[in-house]
Amino acid sequence: MLIVIVVFLIVVVIGLVFYNLNIHNKIQTYKNISKKVNNLSVVQDFMSTIGETSAVDEKIKKINNILIEKYEIKYSTIVVFNGAEYEIKASNVDERHWQALKSLQDVDMFKDSITQATPKYVTVNNDQERLPYQQMEFGRAKSAIFFPLYIDNVYIGYWIIESGTPHDFDNVDTTVLEVIKDNIVSVLKTVVHQKTLEAIVRKDLFSGLYSEEYLYGEGRKIIDQYTTSTICMFKITNLEEINHKCSRELGNEVIIKLSEYIKENISDQYVFVRYMGPKFVIAFSGVEISGVAEYINDLKEKIENTKIQLEEDEEMGAFPRLNFTLSTYYKGTGLEEILKKQEEYLDNCDIDESDITNI
Repeated sequence: MLIVIVVFLIVVVIGLVFYNLNIHNKIQTYKNISKKVNNLSVVQDFMSTIGETSAVDEKIKKINNILIEKYEIKYSTIVVFNGAEYEIKASNVDERHWQALKSLQDVDMFKDSITQATPKYVTVNNDQERLPYQQMEFGRAKSAIFFPLYIDNVYIGYWIIESGTPHDFDNVDTTVLEVIKDNIVSVLKTVVHQKTLEAIVRKDLFSGLYSEEYLYGEGRKIIDQYTTSTICMFKITNLEEINHKCSRELGNEVIIKLSEYIKENISDQYVFVRYMGPKFVIAFSGVEISGVAEYINDLKEKIENTKIQLEEDEEMGAFPRLNFTLSTYYKGTGLEEILKKQEEYLDNCDIDESDITNI
């Protein structure tokens, strides 16, 4: 009888062991799924941020804030080399420590990390010690992980996370952090094109208008405040003729006077740029084509019936001839595709066409 009871107890114990193992595996599976869901959520937040119309630097700051919130990171700093110097793109560390944080590439312990493209973990053993790269501070950070950042095998800066607790990252899942780092690189790679556009925006000498690139940066911010807008591209179809038959000075005067007149007669919420050569763009933010048509008709009639002359030679003058295209733009869609179609139409239609065409 005793043997039976012992055997029964052994079976029960074995059963409980397997049951506990099963529960443990399920908990681990749940944790893994939870991590994956959280990582996916972070990636989605990253992508949403990239798609926003804010400036590049604002996007990077928002991404850093997402990391801090989602992964409960005490301190997070993203540093990028801009071609001339290292600059902090985002950080929740007090600015008085930024000089040290943007000079980590000169610290010996991080030089190998940069060369080998591998993360570097540093920590102290007690609150009386400080991390080697800290110059003035003692109590803020007691452990840190340094991640060098590369785009297409080219070193572009680093991401460093810090904690105020010694050995706080001893058991951290570095694979998750590597995924986060890769996402940071993806974001930086994506927004670098926007940064280029922001940097090359210029004002045209004669018209005083911003160039085409303005539309894809600051201009889009204004346009995308509304769900739908009307994009108007027009061409001075006889500008080349004026340059050749009269003079280039008169052609320049046509551009100046035309631009001044339109600027004085449109709302500040509309975006007006010199697109290229004789082509201009007006983005009527938040207005449908039906609400623009009458204004364009009046504008076209007024300009084409105004003789533009040079002050020093009043005998020489010209009447601009304009050809217009109108298209509807929906927030979040390809503005450049609309402009490309309008440009193709204006460049390929009959040179004598002077009309208002919906595309």
